[in-house]
Amino acid sequence: MKKSLIALAVLGAIAGAAQAQSSVTIYGIVDTGIVYTSKALTSTGDTGSKFGINSGIIQGSRLGFKGVEDLGGGLKALFQLEAGFNNDTGGLQGDKGTTTLFRRKSVVGLGGNFGSVLLGRQTDILDDVSQWTSVQDFGGVTGSVGHNLDRLEGTRTNNSIRYNTPDVSGFTGSLIYGFGETAGQTSAGQSFGAGGQYANGPLGLFAAYYQSKLGSTSSDTSLINGSQVANFSGKSGDTALKTFSIGASYQAGPARLYGNWSRVKQPLATSSNSATTGILQPGSFTVGSFNNTKADIFELGVNYAVTAPLHLLASVQYNKLTFADAGADKGKLTQFNLGTDYFLSKRTDLYAFVSNLRAKDAVNPGVYGDSLGDTGNQTAVAVGIRHKF
Repeated sequence: MKKSLIALAVLGAIAGAAQAQSSVTIYGIVDTGIVYTSKALTSTGDTGSKFGINSGIIQGSRLGFKGVEDLGGGLKALFQLEAGFNNDTGGLQGDKGTTTLFRRKSVVGLGGNFGSVLLGRQTDILDDVSQWTSVQDFGGVTGSVGHNLDRLEGTRTNNSIRYNTPDVSGFTGSLIYGFGETAGQTSAGQSFGAGGQYANGPLGLFAAYYQSKLGSTSSDTSLINGSQVANFSGKSGDTALKTFSIGASYQAGPARLYGNWSRVKQPLATSSNSATTGILQPGSFTVGSFNNTKADIFELGVNYAVTAPLHLLASVQYNKLTFADAGADKGKLTQFNLGTDYFLSKRTDLYAFVSNLRAKDAVNPGVYGDSLGDTGNQTAVAVGIRHKF
């Protein structure tokens, strides 16, 4: 009897230790606000004011699961599943024409002293380095003016393998490769990227690159979701997108100052002239929908902490577009943003933003995607709440 009790005690201790070395975390974000837009394209082709409830103004609303299992010898098994949803309707987000359950992330892999290797649907390092940009403060507010195109908003790569280095004196790097999964043509739908970031005290630096190719099963989801797919003149395996970004951030007392530049090339883009307005059109300015061959996106911004909970925000983005058209083939987008973010706790904050987006020789895509359908200015105001759990 005594031996049995001892055995049970030992087994219980082993089971408890094994459980302590493994963990699963459930987490999420719910971000929703009221948005006013001064001018938005109507069904009759005019423009008018618009009010609405928008989900994911700063960060996309999501529900996630992540876990780690200690395999011994410093090796760990890792997984992360993350679903995106629209809090204003309760609906799941998905790729074009689908409802993808784990649209935001679906990975499994191994980690250790060597870093980590992850397989599945995931973002590249351009999403990670967005912490040094306006995306950290304004989120989706700066997506239409250019960050959806340069991938700083976070664009997924299907069928991918990603390697992340360990932290070496503040430096971390990453490589990603997306398989096109086309028999007999390895380059079709292929994508790859690389980059690094450096964090040392108040200073943050980054540089990153990403390239993708056309294919019937493109690994780059911007080629799946963007309307630009029908506006390419290339064939399967041709390079459709190249993007490079470099930037810096510096914490000077209560103020975080940042600046960055991105160059995006779409060498296969075809004409984008509008038959009705004659205005050069960069499409809807969602991910991958620009009908331009080159875009240079510049940004400056500041986050000033008046007090620990109260932050004042400001940024400006300038996007110089080169279209595929002959003749007057240049366009410009300039956006000014002011905002305030008040943290009620570590997990809940209230925010208010006002943005003005100006277009010259290009269709104004709208701050929140509500295009004018023409050139001109648009002002948008958003007031919302974000809760993390």
